[in-house]
Amino acid sequence: MKFDPEFKNAILQLPSKEKDKLLLRLLKRDVILANQLHFELISGDSVQDRRTRMEAHIKQKIEWATNRFSSLDSLLVDIRSLSADITENVKITKDKYGDASLNLLMLNELLKNNNGRIAKSNLKKTSAISIYIIARIFKILISIKALHEDYLIEFEAGLNELAQAIEKNPILLNMAINTGVDINWLADAEIPDNIAEIHKEIRSKGLLKRNVKMF
Repeated sequence: MKFDPEFKNAILQLPSKEKDKLLLRLLKRDVILANQLHFELISGDSVQDRRTRMEAHIKQKIEWATNRFSSLDSLLVDIRSLSADITENVKITKDKYGDASLNLLMLNELLKNNNGRIAKSNLKKTSAISIYIIARIFKILISIKALHEDYLIEFEAGLNELAQAIEKNPILLNMAINTGVDINWLADAEIPDNIAEIHKEIRSKGLLKRNVKMF
């Protein structure tokens, strides 16, 4: 949101006590902003510290979700909750690298622990979680592509691990093929320069909706 210069100047001219009151009122309504300021001004944590803790959190929560598994739908609820944790951490720390690395870790941990369950379920039951995984793959690839190209090598192992997991799962592999994901993008860590445009086109065709046909 843009503010005109006159309004900004009026805010700056307010007495310090009045500005402090307004800031505190704003922070009460904007939890993310409050957490950003706490992280930057008080916590003493670095971006890497927060990323490392989030990595441990991802592994613990995937293990917990796996152990309490009752259905793929319930598993997806847990994964969406974990994804929200990652998103909040990225907003607070502005960690663009972590946006890619943490989501990649989440998918690899998910499939390392639950790939067999997805592969053995019927198509109807796997639709929602399969679409979610494909959508996350696009997010990861777009996030990596937005980083400096020198970082790509640091994602090669994780991307290859994800490719191997998908190749072992016929349901996910067919979902990837039918939604326009080339597994070689992962296996070879060769992300198209226009990956964001590819994603936009696929979404416009409705291929990332739950009722997409996989065969």
